[in-house]
Amino acid sequence: MEKRTLGKSGLEVSAIGLGCMGLSFGYGPATTTADGVALIRAAFERGVTFFDTAEAYGPFVNEELLGEALAPVRDQVVIATKFGFQDGDATKPLDSRPERIRAVAEAALKRLKTDRIDLFYQHRVDPNVPVEDVAGTVADLIQEGKVKHFGMSEAGEQSIRRAHAVQPVAALQSEYSLWWRQPETTVLPVLEELGIGFVPFSPLGKGFLTGAIDENTQFAQNDFRNVVPRFSEENRKANARLVEVLGTIATDRGATRAQIAIAWLLAQKPWIVPIPGTTKLHRLDENVGAAAVTLEAADLAAIEAALKQIEIVGDRYPAHLQKRVGN
Repeated sequence: MEKRTLGKSGLEVSAIGLGCMGLSFGYGPATTTADGVALIRAAFERGVTFFDTAEAYGPFVNEELLGEALAPVRDQVVIATKFGFQDGDATKPLDSRPERIRAVAEAALKRLKTDRIDLFYQHRVDPNVPVEDVAGTVADLIQEGKVKHFGMSEAGEQSIRRAHAVQPVAALQSEYSLWWRQPETTVLPVLEELGIGFVPFSPLGKGFLTGAIDENTQFAQNDFRNVVPRFSEENRKANARLVEVLGTIATDRGATRAQIAIAWLLAQKPWIVPIPGTTKLHRLDENVGAAAVTLEAADLAAIEAALKQIEIVGDRYPAHLQKRVGN
């Protein structure tokens, strides 16, 4: 697989990474350790060198899974993890106090079975801690050799600028896909200006863009999508038009909907690296195959024209979680 560099950081990764959250957290029952390890190693064998986790995924068990899976190839991969929640629990308040950041780093190093974190993200901007203090703490960890690069997740323009002035931000991770394009107006110009890479999560719209979900789909009881307004039954039905259009374009190109959706992201900027997640080997193969799909200018124009005819309905987060993004 081709490589990409995240902005001006010099951090080189595979053009498509693997978001590992769903193996342990968020989308129904967790995989077994054996199955999770097998999938992560299968991704590496297919050319994926960029793996994304967080202490909050589980909490903690996703980092442990990644540490076990990647131990044999540690020096050939880039591992990203995150800090930012009290006790590492995403249901608790934000916590990016310097002492907490340090504690998370030390614990993550042990769980990941490594001596450095390649990319250390602030999971969400903490309004109670100046972002300069956050960036400064990560800068100290970089000086100590425990962290290689600093990242932010779901941060807004001002926070990015303030943090970047203290410690260069290598990458911003936020949701971006054919059905969530707000970053194009809110952060992509800032990232281009500052030389920061962009790592879109949920590049397949939490599975919706694959065509495998419709208004009749029943999610597991502990599946995060149950509380996402965009995934209400009526909104899934209303948004089906996007999936239909994507299917037509995919058929014309001899690809799948997922591959077109990922290829579209890759075509936006050379410093964009999507991180689709999956628990299934055939979906991994499908996602990785998107790296070989090249969308020409005419393809991109056709997609753009089609999208202008479609109104996407439903918020991407419930209100209490929406407050945590774009700060």
